[in-house]
Amino acid sequence: MDGKKEAMNDFDAPELYEIRLNGHLDDRWADWFEGFSFTRASDGTTILSGAVADQAALHGLLRKVRDLGLPLISVIQVGNNQ
Repeated sequence: MDGKKEAMNDFDAPELYEIRLNGHLDDRWADWFEGFSFTRASDGTTILSGAVADQAALHGLLRKVRDLGLPLISVIQVGNNQ
């Protein structure tokens, strides 16, 4: 049972994501993407980096990206927040 409990704890841990957008996101959007850092790359893209609590939160974040109208290039899970 301990192995099952450990697996559940790993599943519940926030995951770190990088979301790449085509275009540079202005600093005024920082409050909208609270907890995420912005990196404006020289290739004209923006990378949002931060922890996402669960799949529902990830989908909410992607809805915000969609509402901005910037093309989504990639969503990459880079690890967990432990």
